[in-house]
Amino acid sequence: MTAATPHHTTNGRVLHSLVRWYDLLAWVLAGGREGALRERMLDRARVTAGERVLDVGCGTGTLAIAASRRVGAAGEVRGIDASPEMIARARRKAAKARAGATFELATAERLPFPDASFDVTMGTLMLHHLPRATRLECLREMRRVLRPGGRALAVDFGLPTKRRGLIGHLHRHGHVPLDKVVEAMGEAGLNVLESGAMGTSSLYYVLAEVRRET
Repeated sequence: MTAATPHHTTNGRVLHSLVRWYDLLAWVLAGGREGALRERMLDRARVTAGERVLDVGCGTGTLAIAASRRVGAAGEVRGIDASPEMIARARRKAAKARAGATFELATAERLPFPDASFDVTMGTLMLHHLPRATRLECLREMRRVLRPGGRALAVDFGLPTKRRGLIGHLHRHGHVPLDKVVEAMGEAGLNVLESGAMGTSSLYYVLAEVRRET
């Protein structure tokens, strides 16, 4: 008999050592306008009051905390990450902000939630950390936990940039072409609704949904 694989064992890259600098890197990436970028992501995902939202690869929890404000007391926001250090930081930030978002250790390819339990799933700046096969597993899991009519948002780096410095380094070492994510969304059983530029540092988004049964 084969032992079950733990939810926190992943084939992707786990950012243990970057937790101290993660929020600063996000601020630099957004050109000092991280708050506006987060709100734009939530706009793209069409997050509204009362919805259940899952942030996959949540990092230090900033986006999930922002989402919890949108969904309000009638909604629910969960965040998962494979890094214990990220989850610990996210929990501290949520407590300090008195936000309702909750966080747990798990991987993108094995989400510890029942089928059809969320209205929105988000994977932002994390798909490039996953090998192609694992990336597809992640998107299939994001689709599995979505209700009919539920929406999946992916945000990531596009093609490598010629820019120098920190942003150029991040782009060269982590990107997934937009067309590959659109293709993978379709393979995962999601219907792509729209895609395009996020307007910040060569980021793009893809929004897809689970078709309702007729």
